[in-house]
Amino acid sequence: MKILLVDDESELVSALAERLSFRGFEADWAASGDEAMAKVTDNAYDLAVLDVKMPRMSGLELRKKLEEIRPGMKYIFLSGHGSEEDYKAGAAEAVCYLVKPIKIEELVAKINQALGSE
Repeated sequence: MKILLVDDESELVSALAERLSFRGFEADWAASGDEAMAKVTDNAYDLAVLDVKMPRMSGLELRKKLEEIRPGMKYIFLSGHGSEEDYKAGAAEAVCYLVKPIKIEELVAKINQALGSE
């Protein structure tokens, strides 16, 4: 399974990608929406984990653009804010919505659930 993690907190997202790799996932990461779009153009990911609030392009905006490039890709949204508005927006467009800080075990469980490999 090929996973793309996108978050403007590059230390967090690179660490998550590394921890997912240790658990058998092929994990890649991007620190911006533009970087994510370039990666998705060149790679077929099964799932993207997107931060809801990022500068220049939100995770919700990014999801719409990625869907045009890779229809059928699954999504999980992350937020450090956990507002009701973010939840409602994310819940409608993702397999699940997680509030940071996230536990790697919870993320792995949600990824497996999203990809039907529980």
